[in-house]
Amino acid sequence: MSTAHDAAAPAESHDHEAVPYDATGSRIGMWIFLFTEVLFFGGLFIAYAVYLTEYGRGFQLGSAELDIAMGGLNTVILLTSSLTMALSIAALQRGDIPLSQKLLNATLLFAFAFLVVKSFEWGAKFEHHIYPGSAYLLDKTMGEVVFFGLYFSMTGLHALHVILGIFVIIWAKRRIAAGAVTPERNVFLDNVGLYWHLVDLVWIFLFPLFYLLS
Repeated sequence: MSTAHDAAAPAESHDHEAVPYDATGSRIGMWIFLFTEVLFFGGLFIAYAVYLTEYGRGFQLGSAELDIAMGGLNTVILLTSSLTMALSIAALQRGDIPLSQKLLNATLLFAFAFLVVKSFEWGAKFEHHIYPGSAYLLDKTMGEVVFFGLYFSMTGLHALHVILGIFVIIWAKRRIAAGAVTPERNVFLDNVGLYWHLVDLVWIFLFPLFYLLS
């Protein structure tokens, strides 16, 4: 004689079936997302190139107002964070989960360090009234006005991507701790690494375009 418990057993078993692991689909989805990001920043870089052609001297004057040391420090910070991210992925693939987590912590520290340096740099610009719409900047040449408009827009958008990256890395750490990301099922961390490397690559272009013109 069947019971209610027996009737429910197949449904219960079905509910606990493992979620299909589609590594290929996840990678394709991530590459599509990265492609849209490249298009987005690519449009901004094209706009920069057009204005640079028109206001070359003004861009040089604006670049002279930037702190190359801080920009260079942030470049080193992000390059190092890309290294720790890559090493974290390699550690996970080897099955060394504790080391992978530690390297993700290091990546997070570098990301926060980048934002701290950028906040000091932006703070100095606002302290000297160098920001879009300020009376001081409006007295400058049109080239300098356009330069700082692009500077704050593009570095600000990049900083937002860094912040998003911080949340995604924290999410990856939690998934690893929960066992959802393992040495055998590591595509999620791979995708996080791809995103982080793109964030670093964008900065590699931003640094010379804004800081090395003078």
